[in-house]
Amino acid sequence: MNKKVAASLIAASLLASGSAFAQSTTVQGANEGARTGGAIGGPPGAIVGGTVGAAVGAAVEIPNAVITAIPRDERSVVVQERVVVGEPLPPSVELRVVPNHTEYRYAVVNDRRVIVEPRTRKVIRVID
Repeated sequence: MNKKVAASLIAASLLASGSAFAQSTTVQGANEGARTGGAIGGPPGAIVGGTVGAAVGAAVEIPNAVITAIPRDERSVVVQERVVVGEPLPPSVELRVVPNHTEYRYAVVNDRRVIVEPRTRKVIRVID
C-alpha cells in the first residue's frame, strides 16, 4: 500500500511541476524524475519517477526545426529582469513568430535567444 501511495505522490508532484522540466529533454526529465522519486520512495519511487519525468520531458521538448528556424542575427533587447525558463518576459519585449512554426514565438533578450509561450509570454526554452 505504501508503495502505491508513494508512486502516486511522485507522479502527481512531477506532473504538477511541469515548468520545472521546461528546459529538460526526455533524458534529463527521466534522470531528474528518477532522482526525485528515489529520494522519496526508494527504488520503486525511482522507477516511477523516471518514467513520469521522461513523459514530462518529452511533452515540453522543442523540435530542433523550431530552434534552427530562429535567426541568430537579430538585435538583442536589454532588460533588467532575469530571463529564465518559466518566467514571463516583460511587456516591453517584442515577441516574433518563429518562421514556419507559427505556434511558437521568440525574442532575443540580453544576447540570448529564447522561445516563448505566446499566450503567457513565459520562457519555455533558452537557446543561447
